[in-house]
Amino acid sequence: MLTPAIRRVLICAGLVVSLSMGIRHGFGFFLAPMSADFGWSREVFAFALGLQNLVWGIAQPFTGALADRYGALRVLAVGAVLYAAGLALMTLSSTGPMFAGSAGVLLGLALSGTTYSIVFGVIGREVPESHRSQAMGLASAAGSFGQFLMVPVEQQLIAGVGWVHALLILSVMSLLIIPASRGLRESTPRQAHHAGQSVWAAAKEAFRYPSFQMLMAGYFVCGFQLIFIGVHLPAYLADKGLRGDTAAVALALIGLFNVFGTYVAGQLGARVPKKYLLSAIYFIRALAVAAFVTLPLSAMSVWIFAAVMGFLWLSTVPLTNGVIATIFGVRHLGMLSGFVFFAHQVGSFLGVWLGGWLYDHTGSYDIVWYLSIGLGFAAAAINWPVREAPLIRPEALAV
Repeated sequence: MLTPAIRRVLICAGLVVSLSMGIRHGFGFFLAPMSADFGWSREVFAFALGLQNLVWGIAQPFTGALADRYGALRVLAVGAVLYAAGLALMTLSSTGPMFAGSAGVLLGLALSGTTYSIVFGVIGREVPESHRSQAMGLASAAGSFGQFLMVPVEQQLIAGVGWVHALLILSVMSLLIIPASRGLRESTPRQAHHAGQSVWAAAKEAFRYPSFQMLMAGYFVCGFQLIFIGVHLPAYLADKGLRGDTAAVALALIGLFNVFGTYVAGQLGARVPKKYLLSAIYFIRALAVAAFVTLPLSAMSVWIFAAVMGFLWLSTVPLTNGVIATIFGVRHLGMLSGFVFFAHQVGSFLGVWLGGWLYDHTGSYDIVWYLSIGLGFAAAAINWPVREAPLIRPEALAV
């Protein structure tokens, strides 16, 4: 049974992630109008979003460690301010380097301080182990619902007031992360979590552990697949002659089914070994992409693909973080989650940038689709042998 305090944490965590992930989920809708107005190739926009994911990943272990040490509230507040600034500056970024600075660097730093690794550190320390997987799944599901809501909002904003004013409105909305984060104040003094193992020792321990390396490899594939689809799917469908609202419905379906997928993953993770669930997710993703690119394309096939991928979209998040907490404990969960997420973001950078680069050089996204299929099968195999059990360490370092 979850206490009122834990429910408050989960609700506020869901609100924070709904805003931070929801806003970025619709960035693909800005590709066409911004590229047209500024005379960019698709690679310019794709590179900036790829850089965003890379900066996000590089910064995540550090922001996670700061949140572990000093509390999530301060990190979330700074992240929200950077988010608002990055969105506002996008409207003035008329050149590739300027856009890389605002949409890439600033928003990358902002996302590292406002997303899953930060709130999961709080959840991991506030929720008992017996309910941790379900709690992470619930928080992920709430964040996914925000993505479902924000897709039509962003599309309608662009259509109604133009992309410039749409970004300014989203900039103001991102500041709502600050009041939402007030409910993530931890009940246990932070000092109680930090006696014993140092940050450096925890990082060395994790990187020497084969199962941690396997989780990083799987998360790399996750990032490659998802960000490529999230950013390039609207342009891919437009190239195939499908109506613009087909992509909007598809991204909304991804967000909607993501709610159910992350919730179910969290529930199953408390009953079934999480490593097997992770392998199944990557395997089914690969099959779904293979079917999508080989079967005849229609609005209905797009929506079925979006529903399947949406169910699997962020279902890896509560499972991967749950495995990390099981193996290493929760003392440095924000930092260790950040390191695994760095691998995810390296994959994200390659997925989104290669999508734009290969399109500009070949006129097609086919190579990236096929890479996504092969990597999915590889990730399924890599996650299967993960050792999902607490790491034995000296009693002085036990959580």
